[in-house]
Amino acid sequence: MSNFRPINRDMDFLMPPSVDEWLPQRHLARFVVEVVEGLDLRAMTSSYRGSGEASYHPRLLVGLIIYGYATGVFSSRNLERATHDSVAFRFIAANEHPDHDTIATFRRRFLKQIEALFVQVLGVAREMGVLKLGTVALDGTKIHASASRHSALSYEHASKIEAQLKAEVADLLGKAEAADQTEIPDGTQIPEELARREKRLAEIARAKAVIEARAKERHTRERAEYEARLAVREAKTAETGKKPRGRVPQPPVEGPLPSDQVNLTDEESRIMPVAGNGFEQCYNAQAVVAADSLLVVATNVVQAPNDKQQLEPMLDKIAELPAALGKIDELLADNGYFSEGNVNACAAAGIEPVIAMGREAHHPSLAERFAEDPTPPKDPTPVASMRHRLQTKEGKKRYALRKQTPEPVFGIIKSVLGFRQFLLRGLDKVRGEWSLVTMAWNMKRMFALAEAN
Repeated sequence: MSNFRPINRDMDFLMPPSVDEWLPQRHLARFVVEVVEGLDLRAMTSSYRGSGEASYHPRLLVGLIIYGYATGVFSSRNLERATHDSVAFRFIAANEHPDHDTIATFRRRFLKQIEALFVQVLGVAREMGVLKLGTVALDGTKIHASASRHSALSYEHASKIEAQLKAEVADLLGKAEAADQTEIPDGTQIPEELARREKRLAEIARAKAVIEARAKERHTRERAEYEARLAVREAKTAETGKKPRGRVPQPPVEGPLPSDQVNLTDEESRIMPVAGNGFEQCYNAQAVVAADSLLVVATNVVQAPNDKQQLEPMLDKIAELPAALGKIDELLADNGYFSEGNVNACAAAGIEPVIAMGREAHHPSLAERFAEDPTPPKDPTPVASMRHRLQTKEGKKRYALRKQTPEPVFGIIKSVLGFRQFLLRGLDKVRGEWSLVTMAWNMKRMFALAEAN
């Protein structure tokens, strides 16, 4: 005798009349709606004309997008589908179903305004008592661009294709002129073939112009660095009367290199090294994370794969935070951010830097582990002071916080939420999207911290 529950898909169910009753009281969707309700969205609402067909309120669409990023639903088509399939998305959308074009247009139109909500959300976190500044950690992570590295075109290859296309255009023009005297292959449409090659030539010319402009910027930067290094050597020679050791700086090469590339899909992205010794078309996403709460307090996206030049711009981002959020006293960062200039910049900003000055051994000896703290130097420079601090037990303990601060945030964003590639293209747009991603992470984290308290 079978003992199965009956299957009856035609049975009528009496559903709760209100969408509010469909969702548990303690739910992330409710929290997102509550936070968004308290945000100032006048920069968005004031741009609507108020005529024509009634629009979806920005609060509904902002809540829908933020909750989507917080739960791993990023594309506008999947967000539209979720308003039908998911109770939580139905709740946020108030049982409405904005189509994907509406969602995509809203995100694209108000990306800057959504980005500006980042600080407002931090203010909410401060009011909730879950955001405490003091010690923060800075790190970066490579995130794939919305472009394949196979769409990249090098200056050398572009020149070869350009020469080939010009030769083909000349050949086609010759055939067109002699069309009355000679036969051409069946199916050959000379005007169409010419138009196709002319279009391709225009694309290559634009790509070469971008590479040449970048090469000019690089030469200006490298020329300034070369002259600075040369001046330092000359000053040492004048001071000591001896020629300094080391190689004499070589002047930079002017013009584009054969290997210089531009991506035809997203020309502002760059080829960058990624984990596993490979190279991909990426952006370098930066984040400052509060050690006590793992909330992201400042973000940026850059085109440089190296982090050395990113510390000072992030200090500027920190300086722009409202005083009401609190004061940052200590900044942790790995060896990729170390330079004398970066340490001095932290000291000038009134922030104690704890930046690794080199790679540390994974298994220090017993003598190193239990050695007494060294004597502090007299009248130290900021670098000497930081070096001494890193050699103390307290300094090592503080630096150890770095590994457990930004890295888990990046890991969750990439592996749990599934955000491994930007949807938008262009540096300004991916900066806005990175702010959106980290703001969604902050809301998810705020909800977890509030529930824990």
